[in-house]
Amino acid sequence: MLAAGRTCTLYKSERPECLLIQPTDEHEREVLDQEVETIRSLARRPFTLVAFQIKDWQRELTPWSAPAVFGKTPFGDGAPATLAFIEGELMAQLEQAGLYHKDTMPCLLGGYSLAGLFALWAAYQSPVFNGIAAVSPSVWYPRWMEYALAHRPFAPAVYLSLGDKEEKTRNVVMAQVGNNIRRQHDLLTAQAVNTTLEWNVGNHFQHPDERTAKGFAWLMNHQ
Repeated sequence: MLAAGRTCTLYKSERPECLLIQPTDEHEREVLDQEVETIRSLARRPFTLVAFQIKDWQRELTPWSAPAVFGKTPFGDGAPATLAFIEGELMAQLEQAGLYHKDTMPCLLGGYSLAGLFALWAAYQSPVFNGIAAVSPSVWYPRWMEYALAHRPFAPAVYLSLGDKEEKTRNVVMAQVGNNIRRQHDLLTAQAVNTTLEWNVGNHFQHPDERTAKGFAWLMNHQ
């Protein structure tokens, strides 16, 4: 389906009880079938999953501008526009099509890597999400922890995960990801958010579909 010019991939159960929303790039769309099957094997509730296309990963998913950390491309500040698309065009179109009922269906937002950071940031911005799956989120992002310490999330449930080798990198900025995810989990716990931190075996690039599926399934099983 198309929503405001964005390509979306839709998976719908017979009688869905939850709406799952996920920003994806081309590679992630290629493994969505496996992700959905893993969610179905782990979760106890039928669901609809909508994955929407991200074309500029380093602009559309980041909340404020920051210098390049890898390569030469700096980060942009397109996250507010992406969130506005979800809350406005995407969710409205799903409601009109009878695929989402906001009064009876929890809405869960999740993503991997920078999309995981986006999902986590959205938890602090909008009350429409009942749960957030921040899977291997880029919490190394410049000034992220300062932001998290100064705000409180709307979402009542947040799933966090990280690969156990992700913090073992020569990149000084990205090496902060391990300490920051621990601080993020401690902060959410202190704020009485229903949260967990799961450690996966491997580096950042291993099994993103399985890891994302585990995040969505945990949220669905804790609604």
